[in-house]
This record gives sequence, C-alpha cells and structure tokens, in this order.
Amino acid sequence: MADLQLSLAMSTNPRSAPVLSGRIKPESITFHATDIHPSEIFWRQLHFGDFDVSEMSMSSFLMLTAAGNRDWVGLPVFTSRRFFHKNIWVRKDSGIKTPADLRGKRVGVPEYQQTAALWTRGVLQHEFGVAPHEIEWWMERTEQMSHGGAVGFKPPAGVTVNRIPAEKSIGTMLVDGEIDATLFYLQDNNLVDRSRVTLEDHPDKLHQLFPDPSAEGRRYFAKTGLYPINHGMVIRRSIVEQHPWVVLNIYNAFRLAKENWLKGVHAAAQAHLDTGLLSPEMGAVLKRDPYAYGVIGARRELDTITRYSHEQGLTPRVLGLDELFAHATLDV
Repeated sequence: MADLQLSLAMSTNPRSAPVLSGRIKPESITFHATDIHPSEIFWRQLHFGDFDVSEMSMSSFLMLTAAGNRDWVGLPVFTSRRFFHKNIWVRKDSGIKTPADLRGKRVGVPEYQQTAALWTRGVLQHEFGVAPHEIEWWMERTEQMSHGGAVGFKPPAGVTVNRIPAEKSIGTMLVDGEIDATLFYLQDNNLVDRSRVTLEDHPDKLHQLFPDPSAEGRRYFAKTGLYPINHGMVIRRSIVEQHPWVVLNIYNAFRLAKENWLKGVHAAAQAHLDTGLLSPEMGAVLKRDPYAYGVIGARRELDTITRYSHEQGLTPRVLGLDELFAHATLDV
C-alpha cells in the first residue's frame, strides 16, 4: 500500500530534526516538510489551514478549541519549552528593579494571547503577585498579521491592550523610551514580527530584569517543577477521522527522534561526570528528560497552562485535555 502523503510545517530543533529531514519517518506516512519560523506557521495555519500537520501555539490552540473550532486535533509532541519570564527586558530609567515594579508600566508584547506571554503573565501573578490588569500592554502585531485575529481575540475585561503603530515596533519604542519594558522579544526575521533592533546593542538604555536569567530559571524550576510548554503539534481532524492510525504513527516517530537525541545528551552527561567536568547534581539534572512528550508525561504543564488561559480571560473555562488531544494519545 502506498504511503499516505501529508504536508508538515515546523521549525528545526534537535529533538525533531530527524522527522523534519525524513531520516525518521512515521510508518506508512511520507511527509512533505516545510521548515519555517513558528510565527509564520501559526499565522498560516490559523488563517488559511495550509498544512496537514504542524507545530502550533498552545495558547492559540486552546482559544481555538474553546471557541468551538473542530478543524484540528492535538498531538502531545511538545516542540518548544522555555522559562520565558526570565528574559524580560526593561529600560534602565524606568524604575523597574523587581517584577513588582512592572505595575503601572507600559510593557510591550508581540501578541497578548501568545503562549510566551500567557506563561509569563502566569508567573508574574503566581510568583510575584503582579496581575495582568496592573500593566498597560502594547502589542506589536497588527490584527491582519496576528494569530489572535484568527481566533477572535479581544482584550480581557479590565486589561488595557494598545496596538503599536505599524511604523514602529517593540524594539524602536523601547529604545526611544515610549514603553518601559518588553515581556517577550522576537527579533527573528519573519512575515509576522517586525522588531529588528538588537536590544543588547543598547546597554546604556536597556538591561534584563533578572541579572542572572539562568539562575532565575533554575529557581523557578526547583520550586514549581514546571518547564513551560510553548508549542505543541496539530493534525487536520478530517485526516484523523479517515485514517485514525496516523495519530500514533506520527507520535511514535517524534518520540523516537527525541529519545535518540536524549541518549546523546545522557552519554555526554555521563562522560562529563566521569571526567569531573560536571557536578553530580548537574549530572542528575541532565540525565532527566525535561522535554517529556505525551499527555501523562506533560500533565503538570498542561494542567497549568489550561488554568492560566482561563484565569487570564483567554478561554471561558478550563479546557479538558480530552478536548485537545487525540483520544489514542491520552494514555501516553
């Protein structure tokens, strides 16, 4: 029987690169892959449905599902995780010394609803007591180029969200003193995001809120056990309904690619432990799998992001994981 031919869009990362390149392929499926920036993938999928299988913003997927859209089925393959809050940038003359000082400030964000912003607002609220409505938000993406424009985003009640004029960007407004900070910064050249200023080139005006971002990431993880999920994956529902077997075949291909990568990480960790280049504590961390796939493996992060989405007024209720992911993957 000939392979099922599916289009795939995602950005390269070491855990999934073998699937994107075709070195590891799902059984009985041939992917026709496109490697593009996530901002573009999500915009194209949410507005036009260009690809059969793709990387997907978790926040946008939650909002889309809550609004009743049934076009996509989630796959618990989590292509991107990061401690987003540790990379907040602020102006030196803004008076912002601690997260609590963000209250009442003008803060940029590429898109209010994006997953990075969702997680960071959740951390600000639950770790530092700063609620979303206490900040004046400035959003860079236009309605036409935003992900929110496709999922019906409206600013939550009590939250002020301004749009940055098309001739400006987060970067220019931050350097020019028109905003005080940015929650998240995307400088990558893509069709959706327009900031091009390199923030590190302005040490006289700008610095990161956390002087040691890595230390803050370690503190947060040690306290919460959370490694925030940014992107998952989706497949067109009509394909799943016609070929239910594709779900686990695709999941297993990505799982195998990630596990092969993790073996290399573990081997390197052991080698560095043996030579004394790593402490036993650091070696123990590196031997874990911080990129767990599966609904069960990522349950803590999934429960947290669905709760944060509802708390922040992006979804009208806390979504059940069985509403998001293919039923065949709920027990993996």
